[in-house]
Amino acid sequence: MPNWLSWMIPEGWSSRDVAIAATLFTISSALLSLVLVAFAVIQIPVDYFTNPNPKKMWIGRHPIIRWSLIFLKNIAGVFLILLGIVLSFPGVPGQGVLTILIGLLLVDLPRKQRFEKWLVSRRGVLIAANRLRARFGHLPLQLTVPFSEPLAEKTATPSDQLPVGVPDSQNPIPSEGK
Repeated sequence: MPNWLSWMIPEGWSSRDVAIAATLFTISSALLSLVLVAFAVIQIPVDYFTNPNPKKMWIGRHPIIRWSLIFLKNIAGVFLILLGIVLSFPGVPGQGVLTILIGLLLVDLPRKQRFEKWLVSRRGVLIAANRLRARFGHLPLQLTVPFSEPLAEKTATPSDQLPVGVPDSQNPIPSEGK
């Protein structure tokens, strides 16, 4: 074992013990990341990506409490971004990119909702998110951004406004032929 690492390891631990501990930490952090992401995806409101006036967080609270909570949410997001960067280094166990994405979703940034729409508009992401939501009895996410145009601004036609990933029976927008 290298000298720079040996001082951080409890006495009596062999290289085998360190390898087992690192493996258990990696597996448990990966599972925890998956559980947290699944919980976050399930909690997203169905119309989050289609509602032009998103619900403001903690709007009914006293202004001091509301701004304190918003500040703490942003601090947690910055912490997760920094932690994700550290976890992305080779040899450091953990889900770095996933942690960075969770942090980005917590931080209040300009055009954040546009980035979130772009991320969810990836076909595999939307399908996986809706499959996960269905597994826990939640309606699929509605999305008005076409898959082929991630961040491009375009004039929408009525067919473009139909929520993507929503079966016709649950579609709140009636189609013209029915």
